[in-house]
Amino acid sequence: MLALRSFLQSTVATAPSLCHQQTRNTFILKRKHPLPLHKKGGKPTKMRGRHFVYDLVEDTNIAKKPDIKVILNQFINGVGVKGDVLSLRPTQAYRDYLMPGLAVYASPENLVKYKSVENEPKAENSYSSPYVRRTLGRFSKLVLQITMNKLQPWTLEPWHISASFRKSGFIVPEYAIEMPPVQIKGPDLSLQDKEFLITVTINKTEKAKVRCRIHHWATGLDRLPWEEFHWKQPKEALIPDQAAELENMPLPQ
Repeated sequence: MLALRSFLQSTVATAPSLCHQQTRNTFILKRKHPLPLHKKGGKPTKMRGRHFVYDLVEDTNIAKKPDIKVILNQFINGVGVKGDVLSLRPTQAYRDYLMPGLAVYASPENLVKYKSVENEPKAENSYSSPYVRRTLGRFSKLVLQITMNKLQPWTLEPWHISASFRKSGFIVPEYAIEMPPVQIKGPDLSLQDKEFLITVTINKTEKAKVRCRIHHWATGLDRLPWEEFHWKQPKEALIPDQAAELENMPLPQ
């Protein structure tokens, strides 16, 4: 063992280009054979080879490290607002929040410091949730296709729109949907691909306008031909009063 150690030391000494970084490794061990007791003031019993045999209790290299709590010091879209406390894995906390300066440790001093943020007046661009800003952006570029039956009579209701949102990946309850000012009934092929606006209330606070289009659905010979990239094409407004607002809204690319 001593010869091997000397060889390794000489190898490291002759390789100055190697980068050595200190690591913190802790192994918790337990003697397999306990040491014999000796009388007070007496000479300790000589240790034998079996006394140097250990059982591994814990290897901290593979032990899961606890989460770290941090406090956001600014608004982060989709994450939280200033003063929010996050519980994160250590690597994520260091890499994504502490190192870029987006958060601080949730120490007792910082908890007291950022507690006062709750009493501060909200900024004009603050939202009821950190996800609202992203949702508003998604809604502003969304073309919601509302598929209705081409053969059976129907009247457009909030649950039709809620189901269409669900197919597009959004959960929008019916009570949050404000219908257009006119009643839309069908089947009526004159409504095909004409667009109109509805209003969605987010968290019972923010309001967003969403572009909608009627598409008549049927099977077999009654099926309408597919229009490629139809969501990129501008369409005629179903309600003339909404035409100007629809023209100012962006279409998805």
